[in-house]
Amino acid sequence: MIPFANTYARLPERFYARLAPTPVAAPRLVRLNTALAAQLGLDPDDLTADVLSGNLVPEGAEPMALAYAGHQFGNFVPQLGDGRANLLGEVAGRDIQLKGAGRTPFSRGGDGRAALGPVLREYLISEAMHALGVPTTRALAAVTTGEPVARETMLPGAIVTRVASSHIRVGTFQYFAARQDTDGVRALADYAIARHYPDVSGYKAFLEAVIARQAELIARWLLIGFIHGVMNTDNCSIAGETIDYGPCAFMDAYDPATVFSSIDRQGRYAYGNQPRIAVWNLARLAETLLPLLADDDDQAVAIAQETLSGFGRTFEAAYFGGLRRKIGLSVERDGDNALAQDLLTAMAKNQADFTLTFRGLCNAAVKPERDAAVRDLFVDPSAYDAWAARWRQRMAFAFETPEARRDAMRAVNPAYIPRNHNVEAALNAAIENDDFGPFEALLTVLSRPFDDQPGFARYAAPPAPSERVHQTFCGT
Repeated sequence: MIPFANTYARLPERFYARLAPTPVAAPRLVRLNTALAAQLGLDPDDLTADVLSGNLVPEGAEPMALAYAGHQFGNFVPQLGDGRANLLGEVAGRDIQLKGAGRTPFSRGGDGRAALGPVLREYLISEAMHALGVPTTRALAAVTTGEPVARETMLPGAIVTRVASSHIRVGTFQYFAARQDTDGVRALADYAIARHYPDVSGYKAFLEAVIARQAELIARWLLIGFIHGVMNTDNCSIAGETIDYGPCAFMDAYDPATVFSSIDRQGRYAYGNQPRIAVWNLARLAETLLPLLADDDDQAVAIAQETLSGFGRTFEAAYFGGLRRKIGLSVERDGDNALAQDLLTAMAKNQADFTLTFRGLCNAAVKPERDAAVRDLFVDPSAYDAWAARWRQRMAFAFETPEARRDAMRAVNPAYIPRNHNVEAALNAAIENDDFGPFEALLTVLSRPFDDQPGFARYAAPPAPSERVHQTFCGT
């Protein structure tokens, strides 16, 4: 028996629509995350294909679709909501949601379903992000539905069971603020504080805490070359977790202007723009909280602006601290941030692979003759040589042994990321041939991203020119 609770159901009825998932024809379990199930205290025998597809609603679950609004590529949409997702409830304090579970009152004409490719992508990327140490939603299971879904072509349907600390978004607050429903904003804020920020006191402290978590999250994204792709306010979790994996991707060659999402035609959510967009999203959250921050409008705005200014300090501390660790500098000295930034500049000019450059530095930190693997990544190897000479001068002031420095660097510089060409190959095998072997193999490798894994070198290699993925798609 699954021990469900649903504290969100205690909120007013205008916060959600109660409805059960739409049954599917022939559910088949293709992946169960038994390790995550154990963490949640769940018996895998209870997690049947019928339960994980929504055909059978477990006792104690209170299925619902949540209401929210959001800015999508800068344009405000006053009603979005869970158009294909169904929150069953909470287990061990974590939300359990079926994504692709059928139409809801928020579907806006959509079919409420998900195709197999996006379901497997979310499973792979979210679990890889977890292994990389990035706060994220998790994937508990993936099932196929036995029903096709129509996109540009007919595709196999599927449902992913998503586990999250919270499904409250910036857009959830916007939903009530847009309706001038201050009581709704207050009720939502009180709920979010009680459940997700029990150690903070007051609405200003709540806003500060959300800002801090988002700043640290975006820094972590940049440090592993991750590009979310759709940083709309309805995809921005107040719990500080990465949520809604659509056209997300990882960079190969370093370039701050990198964009993969087919719908991001202006580069709004490019890799290097993500900190700025996060601040923009958080400013929208602050706007919804103005009536709660002070009775006087000008005073409330001043409080919000002062609080938002904390993003930059927190982000820079997390980002530059992470960059220093990536190049083996555990104690900060003047000039360290510039040294790290100069490496990124040289990488961008020389089309150097982001992940392989930093991973290669781990061995180069032990012996200079191991530089070859890194310098070969640069179109002009002399650009690396010039930077490496300065790097070694700086490391002469470090206290660790070279071997200790290498081990510390390996703990923050992954050897394996979900490279786009490997992800696409795994998804295509499942979609076209019902072959989940490549998916399982990739998932296994990505579960240990910081370990050298003999026999799996091809998963660490960048794509050949013919394998490069230039666009990723949302899948809705």
